[in-house]
Amino acid sequence: MGNKYDNLYLLELIHQGENASIEFKRGDVRADSLAREIVAFSNSYGGTILLGVEDDRSVVGVDNDKNHEEWVANIARNNIVPPVNISCEEIILSDKRIVLIEVPKGRDRPYQDSSGRFYIRIGSTNRIASLNELMRLFQQSGFYHYDATDVERAKESSLNQTALDRYFNSYDVSYMELDQEEKSTLLKNTDIVSENGLVTIAGLLVFGTNPQRFLLNASISFAHYLGKEVSENLVDRKNIEGTLPDQVDAALRIIKNNLLTPSSIVGLKREDQVTYPDKVFRELIVNACVHRNYSIFGSRIRIFMFDDRIEFMSPGKLPNTVTTDKLKSGVSYAVNPVIVKFMENLKYIDKLGRGLPMVYREAMKRGREILFEEIGEEFKVSLFF
Repeated sequence: MGNKYDNLYLLELIHQGENASIEFKRGDVRADSLAREIVAFSNSYGGTILLGVEDDRSVVGVDNDKNHEEWVANIARNNIVPPVNISCEEIILSDKRIVLIEVPKGRDRPYQDSSGRFYIRIGSTNRIASLNELMRLFQQSGFYHYDATDVERAKESSLNQTALDRYFNSYDVSYMELDQEEKSTLLKNTDIVSENGLVTIAGLLVFGTNPQRFLLNASISFAHYLGKEVSENLVDRKNIEGTLPDQVDAALRIIKNNLLTPSSIVGLKREDQVTYPDKVFRELIVNACVHRNYSIFGSRIRIFMFDDRIEFMSPGKLPNTVTTDKLKSGVSYAVNPVIVKFMENLKYIDKLGRGLPMVYREAMKRGREILFEEIGEEFKVSLFF
């Protein structure tokens, strides 16, 4: 097999040492140890494993008589659930044979080893995923929907009856005319209330009288800075609470109030330029609210406005099969399918998934850049003016 890496590149890679995406292993590594490394990388952002390199970065090589490519492929296929598609290549480096294993970010997370343990990569080490981390991995896989779980102590009295009546009236259901048992049945059938009678996270966020009483960080922080970086030159700061529809409407008003219309010089005449229509900012706010990971405690949505751009940062990673490139073409996803259902019915979401492609087109029409980035446990959208 041809070596797609030159030796200088590999030596530089080794010189950097182990980190979040590089792991060194002796040539006589045990199968269960290698499986742990592959599981951890697959459950995180992927990475590269070099067999035949010591922790001190010395190249010692592997056994020349062993078919390492077949051995590694068997581990990825038989010692990991579900199996992982890795690439493996034997390379001659410094007159020693080493094995380079590339592990992609897993499409079918979460992965576990043959002993049933789920590992994740933190810095240059692996560890067993905590309950919350494992829950997020399942949420990204689509097997588990956190927004359908109930909220401790949140009873039906925590719901806004007027908002519920308005919602169900749009489906020709006279909510206020139902008796209590009929109301409870309807709320359970629509995932607003769970089977045990407590309000779900989705129900509270969309129809609650005071969602932040139970979900402290289910809110938006807005900050407008002079210049192009976070600084002490703060123009405005707001904390936006309430239901998700309330937060979307309030955030849009605040952005419009703070938005500075850019200008340019054409010849000797100064011309004001329109930035973006309201629908662009509304879509980005809705996207942040609807697709954030509400199981990440202590984090809230953040919106930062600068002279040249506005940034939307939402807690949580993209689901397994979704990439930033796919978002531009209209690939839809639902981290919180119950919330999505409610917000679609309330006309905050385009059911055809045309929202982010519309934002991308509006930016391209103006010759402006829009960046979709996954940074740690956050998803960030930067829209340039």
